[in-house]
Amino acid sequence: MRSPLPRAVMTRLETGRLVVLSVLLGGLVGGLSILLRALLDSVMGLGAALTGYSPPGTPGEGGLLIAFGTALPWGLLALPVVGAAYAWLIPAMPGGPLTQLVGGYHARGQWPGITTQLRTLVGTILGYGSGLLVGRDSAFTMTGQLGTRLMQRVTRLDAVELRALTLAGAAAALGAVLHAPLAAAVFVVEVLYRRFEFEFEVLMPCVLAAVAGSAVYGLAYGFAPLLSLQGVQVPAAAQVPAFVLVAALVTLAGWLLLLAGRLWPTRLTGGWWRPLLGAAFGLITAAVAWYVTPSVLGDGSGFVQLAVSGFTGPEGLQQGAWRWALLALGTAVAFGGGILPSVGVGGLLGAGLGSVLGIDTATSTLVGAVAFLTVTLNVPLAAALLGVAWGGEALLPVALLASGLAHGLSGVSGLLPTQITSRRDSGVHAGGPALLPDTVRFIPRRAPDTPATPFDAPTDSEPEATSDRELYRRGVPPSWRGARLHLLSLPPGVEVIGIVRDGTVRLPRPELRLTDEDELVFLARPDAYVALEGILRLPGA
Repeated sequence: MRSPLPRAVMTRLETGRLVVLSVLLGGLVGGLSILLRALLDSVMGLGAALTGYSPPGTPGEGGLLIAFGTALPWGLLALPVVGAAYAWLIPAMPGGPLTQLVGGYHARGQWPGITTQLRTLVGTILGYGSGLLVGRDSAFTMTGQLGTRLMQRVTRLDAVELRALTLAGAAAALGAVLHAPLAAAVFVVEVLYRRFEFEFEVLMPCVLAAVAGSAVYGLAYGFAPLLSLQGVQVPAAAQVPAFVLVAALVTLAGWLLLLAGRLWPTRLTGGWWRPLLGAAFGLITAAVAWYVTPSVLGDGSGFVQLAVSGFTGPEGLQQGAWRWALLALGTAVAFGGGILPSVGVGGLLGAGLGSVLGIDTATSTLVGAVAFLTVTLNVPLAAALLGVAWGGEALLPVALLASGLAHGLSGVSGLLPTQITSRRDSGVHAGGPALLPDTVRFIPRRAPDTPATPFDAPTDSEPEATSDRELYRRGVPPSWRGARLHLLSLPPGVEVIGIVRDGTVRLPRPELRLTDEDELVFLARPDAYVALEGILRLPGA
């Protein structure tokens, strides 16, 4: 039943397949990103016509550096309605696009269903188009995940490939919208953990997909950096302490933001309270835009461009403070949980502090953005790479200094509740002998007198198995999709004892029809399961 090819040859073939799939996926996501960009521009135009105010844009996304119009009171009343719709479309669990991406990976590839993902995409488009604190990158992140799901429809992907390519699809979309493919790839593999850890086996697919996606996207919209900086020089040694002070103060603001976010009771962020909170957030945003400043509208990236262009002085502190307050209020309802809102808050705070301290405003803006992004999402290396991608290699020393300082001072908290502290806590790496294929999930059988908790990772204190049969968990093979359970042909000693669907375990009814998203739980002898794996890996299986 084993392949006649040596294991080394099989490994090369599997790696080559993943390389090809990553490049193809990047091209697919790049094409989808072109369509999404056109849709977002249209929705943004409708939102500006409704509210009477158009925030400034960024050169990389074809935006102008001037904000047009004054906010209309009657148009701003649409924001509570959009806020309620946004909160209703995006559930409390699994959360926003980035939260879904991280949580689904650690749950062994159990991402939300297609309906939930489409609802999330619609919600992010509405929120961004109306001017609420929703980054353009959120819609792209979800589009990348949907691109992988679309590829799965036409290509046979096992569980390992699906996990890696889902992250790669998100990296391709983020590379396109941020105009920084390498930084986006590093971001996706770094954001999975709160500590400084990486999924090196996923980094290659993310880099390949991000480069391919940016290449396709750039054919339509150009390859200019997202932000435009002119003549940035390496900071003088005498100014380095001032930039360190900016990074430290922005880090403090980020830490206080995380502290404020933990004050929200979890019972208020779900159920029927959630749309009400979304409406309240929209109403507060409208009130600030009308009575204080309309600069709180949009994700903030355009105002960061104004700051690095020298048009923002000490008033950047006020603009950043209002955005900080909105982010503290909205993070519990998935507002501002992406990249660009954090860049907007940190960049404006950095610009204001740089003006007060009398240092280069463009550099202090990017230092603030790097520090705040590091604190809120736990991505020090990716944040520094983003700063370099937008500001040039001259910013590399101060960007690394800012991100390292922010990461060292801020700890392991973050805006994403699904982030895992370390690899050992991830379901992807929990337990299982190395001899089993990566597509199989292994859980030793518990003793009969031990309360059953399905699919818990084994611990050192658990008793040894009392039977020669063990539990195995595997995604539905391509040849079994759409089949009913009673039609499956299993080797002797193997039986299906459960179906994992939508995160819950169901009893195996004979008439149950298997879908792409299901996973099977087998009870089998090890030798019988090896025979089953041999059958499933035959050509066409």
